[in-house]
Amino acid sequence: MKQQLDTAFLQHTEAIMGPSRFARFIAALDEEPPVSIRLNRAKFPAATVPAAPVPWCPDGLYLDHRPNFTFDPLLHAGCYYVQEAASMFITHVVSSLCLPLLTGGDTSRKHPLTVLDLCAAPGGKSTALRSVLPPDSLLVSNEPVRQRAQILSENIQKWGHPNCIVTNNYPADIAAAMSPFDIILCDVPCSGEGMFRKDPATIAEWSTKNVERCQQLQRQIVGDIWPCLRPGGILIYSTCTYNTHENEENVRWIMGQFGADCLEVPTNAEWGITGSLLQGFDVPICRFVPGITRSEGLFMAVLRKPTAPHNAKPHGKGRKATALNILFSSVNQVGAAAVPVVDLPYPTAIAYLRREAIVLPASTPKGLVIVAFEGHPLGYVKNIGTRANNLYPREWAIKSTHVPDSYTPVLS
Repeated sequence: MKQQLDTAFLQHTEAIMGPSRFARFIAALDEEPPVSIRLNRAKFPAATVPAAPVPWCPDGLYLDHRPNFTFDPLLHAGCYYVQEAASMFITHVVSSLCLPLLTGGDTSRKHPLTVLDLCAAPGGKSTALRSVLPPDSLLVSNEPVRQRAQILSENIQKWGHPNCIVTNNYPADIAAAMSPFDIILCDVPCSGEGMFRKDPATIAEWSTKNVERCQQLQRQIVGDIWPCLRPGGILIYSTCTYNTHENEENVRWIMGQFGADCLEVPTNAEWGITGSLLQGFDVPICRFVPGITRSEGLFMAVLRKPTAPHNAKPHGKGRKATALNILFSSVNQVGAAAVPVVDLPYPTAIAYLRREAIVLPASTPKGLVIVAFEGHPLGYVKNIGTRANNLYPREWAIKSTHVPDSYTPVLS
């Protein structure tokens, strides 16, 4: 892959990593990316998988091969999420650092928090966040791009946790409409260097000009959302890129602009996490580098807002309060009346997920029915007797026409 990479990228990356680390990184780009999933213990508490654990995430597992996830009904039921291992690090950050700080050291997880995932699509970090927050916490998952926001909404709904809101707004609109948040995750748009191995198409999109554009956009995003963070609250800044312009230089800018403190995340040396690579900037940040960590590339820094006012320079223009564009909310929903549940065999479950009409057992009551696979609900149908009208959302339907001959479960 090295031959496909831009010379400027290679030169900067080798300069910041050093020859030894850079050599291991370049070699790893020609290796198969690791495959990992994260279990939804709320839906499948007893799930077992013959796989190696992701060390920084108790519910994360490495698989020894990549199954055909599309045709596993349990994925569509929200029993697990296919997620890159480094992205699961957010669970460790929140559990080991954020919760003790924000709840006064109470480890019982009884103190609800208000949390914003600002650039949340497709939803991996949001579902991970929701899994480790205190039960009555509120999670707002936002995505500015409409099409990506629809995918986010689908994944949040399938994960099935209460007290979640999905919005489709720009950061400045969120800031004008909501505050304060205890935690804000800014997984900002970036030049995508950490995706080169997983998605080679990102290589052609890379340029030094795009890195510069991303750096300025990232600062704009943080500047817009910073007023939403309560004094003493925590901003988690992350990218999936390697260069110091979008990472350490932006962390230094946030610290200088807003008086933020960069907090140290407790880690294990065996995880292979790398620290700051910006010369003269020795702050506790976390870098995941392929070949050194078993993951794709990720940068993460945890910053705490000062409790005393900080004379920050104005950043951008203020906005009038605006109504949020809410795509989904599981907050204060009225419980549904009792609806019969029918478990489907595998071929029928796949037909349902492809949004085909299905036939239910003759004993099934007419009207609204929940269909499930191995006890895990997939969605609704309207049973009219001779057939059941499929109410699975059209945009969620499996499009592939190649259906496997048999079912090989990922979970058991």
